[in-house]
Amino acid sequence: MSATHSTDPEYDALLPRPFAAWFSARGWAPRAHQLELLARSRSGESLLLIAPTGAGKTLAGFLPSLTDLFARGRIPPGSGFTGIHTLYISPLKALAVDIERNLTTPVEEMGLPVTIETRTGDTPQSKRQRQRLNPPDILLTTPEQLALLIANGEAERFFKDLKFVVFDELHSLVTSKRGHLLSLGLARLRRLAPGLRTIGLSATVAEPMDLRRWLVEQAPDAGHHAGLVLGPEGARPIITILKSVERIPWSGHSARYAMPEVYQAIREHRTALLFVNTRSQAEILFQELWNINEETLPIALHHGSLDVGQRRKVEAAMAENRLRAVVATSTLDLGIDWGDVDLVIHVGAPKGASRLAQRIGRANHRMDEPSRAILVPANRFEVMECQAALDANYIGAQDTPPMTEGALDVLAQHVLGMACAAPFDEDALFAEVISAAPYAALPRETFARVVDFVATGGYALRTYERYARIRRTKDGLWRVSNPQVAQQYRMNLGTIVEMPMLNLRLVRRNARGSLGRGGASLGKVEEYFLETMTPGDTFLFAGKVLRFEAIRENECLVSQAFSMDPKVPVYAGGKFPLSTYLAEQVRAMLADPERWRALPPQVRDWLAIQDDVSMLPRRDELLIETFPRGSRHYMVAYAFEGRLAHQTLGMLLTRRLERAGLKPLGFVATDYSLAVWALDDLGAAFRAGRPSLSDLFDEDMLGDDLEAWLDESWMLKRTFRNCAVIAGLIDQRHPGREKTGRQVTVSADLIYDVLRSHEPDHILLQATRQDAASGLLDIARLGAMLSRIRGHITHRALDRISPLAVPVMLEIGKEPVTGEAHDQVLAEAAEDLIAEAMGEAAMREAETSRHEIGRRQE
Repeated sequence: MSATHSTDPEYDALLPRPFAAWFSARGWAPRAHQLELLARSRSGESLLLIAPTGAGKTLAGFLPSLTDLFARGRIPPGSGFTGIHTLYISPLKALAVDIERNLTTPVEEMGLPVTIETRTGDTPQSKRQRQRLNPPDILLTTPEQLALLIANGEAERFFKDLKFVVFDELHSLVTSKRGHLLSLGLARLRRLAPGLRTIGLSATVAEPMDLRRWLVEQAPDAGHHAGLVLGPEGARPIITILKSVERIPWSGHSARYAMPEVYQAIREHRTALLFVNTRSQAEILFQELWNINEETLPIALHHGSLDVGQRRKVEAAMAENRLRAVVATSTLDLGIDWGDVDLVIHVGAPKGASRLAQRIGRANHRMDEPSRAILVPANRFEVMECQAALDANYIGAQDTPPMTEGALDVLAQHVLGMACAAPFDEDALFAEVISAAPYAALPRETFARVVDFVATGGYALRTYERYARIRRTKDGLWRVSNPQVAQQYRMNLGTIVEMPMLNLRLVRRNARGSLGRGGASLGKVEEYFLETMTPGDTFLFAGKVLRFEAIRENECLVSQAFSMDPKVPVYAGGKFPLSTYLAEQVRAMLADPERWRALPPQVRDWLAIQDDVSMLPRRDELLIETFPRGSRHYMVAYAFEGRLAHQTLGMLLTRRLERAGLKPLGFVATDYSLAVWALDDLGAAFRAGRPSLSDLFDEDMLGDDLEAWLDESWMLKRTFRNCAVIAGLIDQRHPGREKTGRQVTVSADLIYDVLRSHEPDHILLQATRQDAASGLLDIARLGAMLSRIRGHITHRALDRISPLAVPVMLEIGKEPVTGEAHDQVLAEAAEDLIAEAMGEAAMREAETSRHEIGRRQE
């Protein structure tokens, strides 16, 4: 709740006396943007507020609601049912809980007649039932809970008095399927409460007009948009890149080399938030810090797979300033106000300028004072990425992803939800759906196909009764087939499809050696990871080294272990792609030696030697290096387009190389480059034009080659599985039981094969291909890259590996289960490669690296 010491007098009359007195008692006055939003909202506008962290966005978003509720006064007993007045939508459960705490304080201090409650997946069922009977004035909730509420037969009554909908961290909500579902929920709210106003809050926005359109009803003949309120610029953050005395690794993601400096930074500050990009990195970092925590500082761990009780304990301790550091993933990215956090440490490259700005904003939650952050690159390419992110932050560059077209599987889920609420008219529901920005261009015929899918499962499945979830009655309305359909919908709604998970339960062996029961629940781990284990294997989770004992039904039993070499769970949902903006900046940095001055000497030397033995890629060209090593021949392409696009490129290139008779054996992709290896001499083949590099990298690979690969690969099946779950074709949960991941996958694979054979134009296969193209494959980005490099491909045929190729070469053969390589393994694998790439100077570096690792282990 931020305010300033100055304001514009013309707005003073906007604030009722208790509000003005509350500000005055603290020596505060509301900021100009807070009052502007209040004034324009009172005139009936829906608004997007863009303001920096600490500028009081949350207070601004709630001022229209609080002043309106104050004017309404307390409702006398016996006045009849009153629905909720304000709905607040948060992307995170933790953020909703935090807002409740921060909002309740001023409401109580001003004595306002306002009730505030949260409703999330963690809210007890009894409280949810009471809320439907006696709603609070302000309900703080999540997109999934909104979908449940509007699918209830009492939705019209519950929302009839709704005046405001506040969307916090709007930029993080609108660009995913979760945002598509939320946009459809907002369209329904506009029908239930026609006069409602929306308020969007965000600190990081690349394209404000996208969000402004999202907030209001779209019409076929006009592009409506919400008003825009801009807050003042905040103090420039103070960001540094860690200058470690240790050698920066060539590869890997753990940043173990920097742990002494990271620990020292924690010691020198009140409270530090340490961000990483994946849950496995969080586990590793937390363990590494505890290994050197000689002062036993209170350091905690927070990520989405931990038990909810443990997460809430960490959040409470953080709010009460009882912790010195928390290691976290994106679960703490967004606008949570954590007490006296005075430092953010980002371990690993941030992968996006906007993501870095968002995370830095967690430190020193005050607009007029600079946030402080330290970036800790995990490898040499990440040094350049961190520098590019730092430069972007200082010029205010944003790279939040653009809005996408509404997903069809999400639409199918919503159609069923609306039938659960009440019978619907197809034309009326279509008009409602296209009022949502992501679905504004949806063809009527496509909508009809979606409704038919919900009603029959599609042509190939219509003979199966269980896929007939809605039926058309004599009056022409669609209604649910039976009450069980509505029950299944409520149990399975949502758009976040995680990898199959098993609950971890800590047990002990009794005196007879048998496993006990009823131990503490620690959280969940991917099923496929646990299936690779045998009893006695160890792994790291929740900061503990655990011993795998057995799997019983949907639980994995583990005991405490003391192994010094645990495996680490891999969380498939936790990785971020390198943003297009940062990729372009890294290419620009490589091409401009003047910008190397900001880089550490060891990185500058690496680039200089690369320029001597080969070359550095120019900004708008693709550098291809070929070289022999051992019995294999390698090609490395420096595309800098992110791991997803590079993986797709690798699959398509190997198909083309196979067709050319060059016997490719495999490929590996990183965010920065792609390496392909083969039995035949790739360099000689390219020089002879069989094939030419221009033909090999032609854009037509995204035509027949892509289609042929997708038809043969497992990837579409994996994507179809997710679409089928979201669309409700396959239920994960049933009353009293839950399907295992294996059962869901088998069901999805069988249906996929049937549809491909008998109905290849099925609406869900269409949704699957759209998903794969935009998500797992990053087709649009790959296509843009192929267009950009047309006529700008440079080939360097080398007789040995180049310095720039060392990082991607070190990825070859890494253990896929851990996803992280120990520094010692990396150093040993690197020695030969470094020596070959860089000569005698590199031998000295490898020797230094080996001694440093040995010293740390001692």
